[in-house]
Amino acid sequence: MSTHCRTERDFLGEKDIPAAAYWGVHTARAIENFPITGTRISVMPDLIRALALVKKAAVRANADLGAIDRDRAAAIVLACNALIQGEFHDQFVVDVVQGGAGTSTNMNANEVIANLALEKLGHDKGRYDVLHPNDHVNASQSTNDVYPTAMRLALWSAIDRLLSAMARLRAGFQHKADEFSQVLKIGRTQLQDAVPMTLGQEFLTYAVMMEEDEARLREARTLIQEINLGATAIGTGINAPAGYAELACQYLAQESGISVVKASNLIEATQDTGAFVQLSGVLKRVATKLSKICNDLRLLSSGPQAGFGDIKLPPRQAGSSIMPGKVNPVIPEVVNQVAFEVIGNDMTVTMASEAGQLQLNAFEPIIGWSLFKSIEHLSQACLTLQTNCVSGIEANHALLAQRVRESVTLVTALNPLIGYEKAALIAKTAIATGAPIAEVAESLGLMTVAQMEALLVPENLTQPPRRPT
Repeated sequence: MSTHCRTERDFLGEKDIPAAAYWGVHTARAIENFPITGTRISVMPDLIRALALVKKAAVRANADLGAIDRDRAAAIVLACNALIQGEFHDQFVVDVVQGGAGTSTNMNANEVIANLALEKLGHDKGRYDVLHPNDHVNASQSTNDVYPTAMRLALWSAIDRLLSAMARLRAGFQHKADEFSQVLKIGRTQLQDAVPMTLGQEFLTYAVMMEEDEARLREARTLIQEINLGATAIGTGINAPAGYAELACQYLAQESGISVVKASNLIEATQDTGAFVQLSGVLKRVATKLSKICNDLRLLSSGPQAGFGDIKLPPRQAGSSIMPGKVNPVIPEVVNQVAFEVIGNDMTVTMASEAGQLQLNAFEPIIGWSLFKSIEHLSQACLTLQTNCVSGIEANHALLAQRVRESVTLVTALNPLIGYEKAALIAKTAIATGAPIAEVAESLGLMTVAQMEALLVPENLTQPPRRPT
């Protein structure tokens, strides 16, 4: 053995481990077995902290129940605290996509915590005869209850950030709704001119859409409060002392600040990934609506001379390497792409959940990775959309006013007075001749110009009529 390595053993044989590494033989085998994405689980600090919280709650329960002595328990608690505080996350080196239902991730955590605890007890790394990754750090546990519980804690924290980002974007849309509340424009259905509305009404719908999805996301988050900690291998609680599951869950709620609850049926909870499917579906809903909003922003800002031109997006960068002066809607475009990714991630979560068999779903690593990507990317997309786009949107006042004055869609208001067919005749004639609709109506003998002007006040056409008091 080199002075730069230590030798560790498992039932498959021996391996040399870098002397400075806090991970051990099980992690080393995972590094060899899963060179899939090149992305380590350390990119998910929420997951590392969640694993440490689970291990801390478990060892506290084990110590109270006599399953582990107090000295070892105290050292393990100190090691977990270091991870919770953000230290040693670089020691979590296994790939985010792995076989084994997350065993490699759990063992990476067990080994790092064990070696940190050994140092705190005054021993060298690898002295597992003193404190063992499985016998002590993983006491009364299995990957099958540790990994999904940690995933739920980590997702809870990530969802908090997404909700905050969505709230900021919602506030941005609300601000624009207020700013544009008196800006008249022509609405559109199926990309054709419709009836008048205000630009403020258009932006208010985006704020409402975000608010609705925040509510749906909070509902989905409540489902991941139910955990299976204490289930051990399949939900029967084998190798855990009596009362462990309840006590470990109590400690986890205390340590995490999240009101986790023990599942009523641990066997069901160990194999069921329905809460992840529900959450993924809500993330897909958020992505779909965000993408729709960005489609609108790109259409409304198209131009500057040959497009819709209702609004102006803030210029963020040169848009072409060949066309001087061109500026593209790059922020809505990147949010569209995030949405496409999230929708694809939802399919991955769906198929991985469906592929579970009997008492365990072996595919939770890809479920977790897909959900973490979706949440993180949506959070960043909301923030950049608000900061780099929505906050700087301007109305094209002159163009919008001109379109309202010239729009034949104002004849819709005449339906109750002269009927659909006559109103359609006015619109058709105005389009064909280019004459104002008031003059057309008078020339057709349907209404005088004065009568038309009294009726067709655009401001009166953007709200439902009020009942007389």
